[in-house]
Order: sequence, then structure tokens, then C-alpha cells
Amino acid sequence: MTTKLNQILQQQLDKHPADPIIKDEAMGKWFNGADLQQDIDTFKHAFKAANLGHGDQILVCLANSAVFPVINQAAWQLGIIVHPISPSTPIAKLHTDWDEHRYQAMLLADSLLDGWSDADWTTSQLDLLTSPQLHFLVNNALTNHPVDQTPVAETDLGLIMNTSGTTGEPKRVGLTHEMLLNAAQNDAISNHMDENDVAMVTMPMFHINAQVMTTLSTRVSDGKVLVTQKFSASHFWQQVHDNHVTWVSVVPTIVSFLLLNETANAAYDALKDDIHLRYIRSSSFALPEDRLMAFQNRFGAQIIEGYGMTEASSQCTINPFDAPKIGSAGKPFGTELAILDDNDELTQEPNVMGEIAIRGNHVITHYMDPNPESFKDGWFLTGDLGYLDEDNYLFVKGRKKEIISRGGEKVAPAAVENTLNELDFIEQLAVIGMPDDLYGEEVTAVVVSTTPGLNEDDQRQAIFDYGKTHLAKFETPTRVEFLREFPRNITGKILRPQLRDQLMMAGNLER
Repeated sequence: MTTKLNQILQQQLDKHPADPIIKDEAMGKWFNGADLQQDIDTFKHAFKAANLGHGDQILVCLANSAVFPVINQAAWQLGIIVHPISPSTPIAKLHTDWDEHRYQAMLLADSLLDGWSDADWTTSQLDLLTSPQLHFLVNNALTNHPVDQTPVAETDLGLIMNTSGTTGEPKRVGLTHEMLLNAAQNDAISNHMDENDVAMVTMPMFHINAQVMTTLSTRVSDGKVLVTQKFSASHFWQQVHDNHVTWVSVVPTIVSFLLLNETANAAYDALKDDIHLRYIRSSSFALPEDRLMAFQNRFGAQIIEGYGMTEASSQCTINPFDAPKIGSAGKPFGTELAILDDNDELTQEPNVMGEIAIRGNHVITHYMDPNPESFKDGWFLTGDLGYLDEDNYLFVKGRKKEIISRGGEKVAPAAVENTLNELDFIEQLAVIGMPDDLYGEEVTAVVVSTTPGLNEDDQRQAIFDYGKTHLAKFETPTRVEFLREFPRNITGKILRPQLRDQLMMAGNLER
């Protein structure tokens, strides 16, 4: 017995034993069905030998590569749950994460191997085509038991994904096999994917966007996937050209980089006659109309905007290809959507501003850790504010929560504050998002120093340096401001919107 998701993925490999399916751009190599099957078998043998089976969890902390879909398929066939996290996670934070969640095994890069005792862990390198640098760590105590060989079921978890919460700790989102397949099929249908498509992964593989929106949906539709280590404006058009890429999922920051980067523009001009990009899918925050139109006019590829999240396994809304509304996130697809109004009532009436609520067969009904305030009457409350227009198009207008959105990454201010508060010169601290034309928001640390007015340059640099070694790259502040006091309400809580307005006004006055 297996799941429909496992069946569809296996069918693709069986159908294309000698045909290219996934390419690792850094290795410069396409892998066919037989190659991928070989690595899946290697993983499954290693997992079974390590007494890993149904319900066990593997933490994956690796840079983007073609090995990710291989890991997933091997693990899912055995009922093992995969939890990918950022490869920029500091070693100390990785140890803290393991202490809390006690993963039975981990797949790590060389840079993260320090501090795992040989007495507690068995470490090996697997003979893989798709990742020669991967290290497999198995916890001896947690795998000292017979393998659970319970057949995998549709309602079993396949992925655990982190999403930022206002408490300062990431919320863990558990996604089942059926949720993942439902989301991938919705994506494939609404984005008109088929076996002729080649999708390019530019987003991190610890994101739902890369995992499901691009990779899984493309495989479900029998297309091909190109995995890049990260987005590169100067290489983008060459990659699209050389690999016959037909669509890419991005965030608005990438659209801006492609418009501004001289090397990218020169490459496009040289290669455009043999580029056949059907569309760019953009999400995270709305593109300004002038930028969207400039991209479409310059590069001849339609931009389709949508709205999605980890808790929905992927997208919730998408603009119809033949009737997009610029500035909107499109219409619900495979998802029920409502607005929680000021009276705490769910409504689907047009032009009612409130919190966006969603539900569907790809949407979670609970977090892995208790968080009941995020749910109401079977609906997931997204924390985003918006409204539906008369034609049922969604317009996202901001966030009810304090999450910072930087280039598609979601940053919890409290998590950054908890780390930076370890610096002894910080008396008070607030981390907020400030507007950024390229990234949407800039992670900004606002500090009340123990030595106001003194050593600000040194303290600013100390915050940058400390962030780089103790926070993930996307969490690290890129801007530090100093104040004598924060705006607060009557109970003493920092008024973050007023703080943001105060800094913006100060910036305008300086100009």
C-alpha cells in the first residue's frame, strides 16, 4: 500500500528511464529516471539500515541541488517525514533546534558537521549521483529500535516546513501526502503546466515555493525541473536559454533585479530569439504596476501574480492567464477564501476589508505546536489583510501580524530581537520592516543604547557582525537606527507602526 503522491512520482521515473527529468545547474548535469531511481534506492537502503521508518523525521540542511526531490521521494516511500531548513542556519542554532525536536537523522553540508559527538551519532557519506558532498548523520539512541514498517497513508506527514510566528519561534507546519498532492495538482492545472514544460527553481528549497509550487507541481504534470543553487541576475537568461525553461516562480525582488542588472539585460538581448519563456509567476508581495508592465514589455514574458503560503502547501489564489487584474493576487483556485470582518464574522461579500481566511483540502487545520488563535470554525486565519472585489479577485493590503517580508523570506521580529538582545550595549530593541524597493521590506534593528549618542558606528557594526554569526542570512538586519526612546501605548507596548512612520519621516526630512 502506498499513497497516490508516491505512485505519481514513481510513474514519472518508470516512464522516463533514459529521459532527462531533473538538472542540477551547479553540476551542469541532467539526471534521467534511471539516475534518480538509483539515488532513491541508495537513500532507502541507508534509511532502512539506520532503522529509520514510518513516522521518523529527517532534518535537511543543504544548499539547493537536485538531491532534494530524491530525498523526498525515498523518504516518502518509507513513511519518513522530511524537514528542510535554511542552509545558512548557524551551527549553534542547529544544535538548539535538534535539542528541541530530536530528529532521528540529519542530512548536512560540510560546514555544519562540528559538534556532533561520534558517540551519539553515526556519520557517513552516501554514494550519490545527485549530491557527492552530502553527510548522513544518524542518532544512535533514537534509532536503537526495530524499524516501523507501517504502510504509508494519505494522511501521514510528508513535509515539515517552518514558517515565522509573532512569538519569536518558527511555527512548524506539517503537510500530509494528500495535502501536498492536492496543492501540486491545483498549481499544475491553474498554471497550465504539462509535459513540455521546463521549470527553473530559483527560490530556496526550504521554501514551499520551491518544494511544491515549482518542483512537485512540475513533476506531477510530467515536466522537467532545473535546480539552481540560488538566483543570479547575470546568469538568469543564459540558464533560461540553455535549458529551454518555459516558466519560473519568483518574488518581486527578482523581477526588479532583472530589470536593473546590466549584465542580465545584455544577455537577454543576445539570446532573446531563442528564449521561449511562457510566463513568470510572482508572489510574496504585489508588484507595482509600472514595474510589472516594464518587465512584460522588456522581456516579452507575462507576469502572473498569485497568493500562497506554507500553511496552504502552496498557492491559494492565482490570476487567470487570460484575465489578470494588475495589483490583485487573482482568484481563489482549489481554495475557499473569506474575510474576517470587524465584527469577527466570516464573509465573502465584496469590498469588505479584514483578515484573509482560507480552507481547503491542501490547507492545515492545526500547527504541529499549539496555536489555536490561528483558526476559526475550520478556517485558517492568515494574518494578512485584504478584500475581495466584485469579480472575486483578492487584493492583499498588508499584514495584521508583525512579520517582515524580505525578498520572499518571512522574518519574525521577536526571533531576531531575542538573539540581538544578548549584546550588552542594547538597552531596548525593536526589529521592524522598513520599505525597500527591491526586497519589499528591510530588516531594521532600532536600538536604544546604554551609551546614547556614543560609539554608534561601532555598535551598528557589532550588530551586523553578531547577526551574521547567530542568525540566518535573511534574518540578519541590514539597517540599524538609534533612538533615545520608543513610542509606546499606555501599557508600555512599543507602537511599531508609529515607530516605522517616525523613521520614515526622519528619512524624508534628511533628504
